[in-house]
Amino acid sequence: MPALPAATSMPIFDFRCEDCSQTFELLVRGDVPACPHCGSQRLVKMLSAPNVAGKSKEIIASARRQAAREGHFSNYARSEKPRR
Repeated sequence: MPALPAATSMPIFDFRCEDCSQTFELLVRGDVPACPHCGSQRLVKMLSAPNVAGKSKEIIASARRQAAREGHFSNYARSEKPRR
């Protein structure tokens, strides 16, 4: 799968503030970010694990609820389908 162009990607990073030790997530668009807790710009960019689209339990649960409302169970495993 090709990477998204820079204009459409969401540059969200995890940071840790060196002054107040708070960890937080920010959308960064080129400016030097500041800590939302204390205002410091002494931040360390943290390594964060990517969230793979479509693999989240909430997304799967939402799709299953929608399928059940529509009367089909094609996205359920055989063992998960309701017994009739």
